[in-house]
Amino acid sequence: MDNTHISYKDSGVDIDEGNALVEGIKPIVKTTFDENVIGGIGSFAGAYALPQGYKNPVILGATDGVGTKLRLAIDAHRLDSVGIDLVAMCVNDLICNFALPLFFLDYYATGKLHKDDALSVISGIAKGCKEAQCALIGGETAEMPGMYHKSDFDLAGFAVGIAEREDIQSCKVCPDDVLIALPSSGFHSNGYSLVRKVLFEKLKMKYDDVFEGKPLIDILLTPTRIYVPIFRSLFGDENLRPSLHGLAHITGGGIIENLPRILPPQLGANIFKKSLQTPAIFQLIAQYVDEAELYRTFNMGVGMILAVDKNRADCILQQTNGYIVGEVCSTEGIKLT
Repeated sequence: MDNTHISYKDSGVDIDEGNALVEGIKPIVKTTFDENVIGGIGSFAGAYALPQGYKNPVILGATDGVGTKLRLAIDAHRLDSVGIDLVAMCVNDLICNFALPLFFLDYYATGKLHKDDALSVISGIAKGCKEAQCALIGGETAEMPGMYHKSDFDLAGFAVGIAEREDIQSCKVCPDDVLIALPSSGFHSNGYSLVRKVLFEKLKMKYDDVFEGKPLIDILLTPTRIYVPIFRSLFGDENLRPSLHGLAHITGGGIIENLPRILPPQLGANIFKKSLQTPAIFQLIAQYVDEAELYRTFNMGVGMILAVDKNRADCILQQTNGYIVGEVCSTEGIKLT
């Protein structure tokens, strides 16, 4: 009988590497803290004091991941921006319920923990949190050999925000509201399985192929745009705030499936298809995908849609880089006209 002792490291889990990672991320995480963070990283839970000044505060939560965009990032070993994607996908959802992000937590699971790779990812998360003005107050790193192949990893994010109850309960969108499109930075974090199928399987393209003057991988890994600064600017303006009736984050399902989420019953929308500012990379893929499939898979260059009072649309346009893309109508359904 072999009585040789087996360590956790022998089974594929390196405790020392995990501890080194925790020490490495502490100064990075601390850069996201604000005056409401209580304590630091290393406790069993993160603590955050509720901000003052709310009359009837409601806490909201959102969670998401990055999807198969991670496959590209891992294969290209470009890990510095997927953390921004993770934050963006969560905080952009929060503002659609008129909530300001407060804090964020992440979950990083991998088959083999490499401290430097994880630090790169978490640095991106911290960068996204700073842009969204929320604190990164905790997270979890799990090394699970047998669950993930070698150095593959997955990410999940969890954002918590705060709003006034009356803001999230009132439905302000009404007929004749103008729809303003805020441009996306690309595919964001949706549709990448189809992107990879078209570009790399059908067209046999390579990461370093130049498209529209840039390496293809740079275009594909452009991080998801964070719309929190624009929301803070508009919602914090007492003159513009009443004119902002709704926000729709255009993610998986595209405009067709996400815009109806902010429309009251019996209302629909007309989208001016010719007004869409769709980047060339979408147009390339459009040659090989049915139009209906395109519009229910990709954002088509629109990352967020604002429903605004038609009488104040020009004022809101002046405060953003958006453009008019449609209007709310009194008949159900989303029509591409």
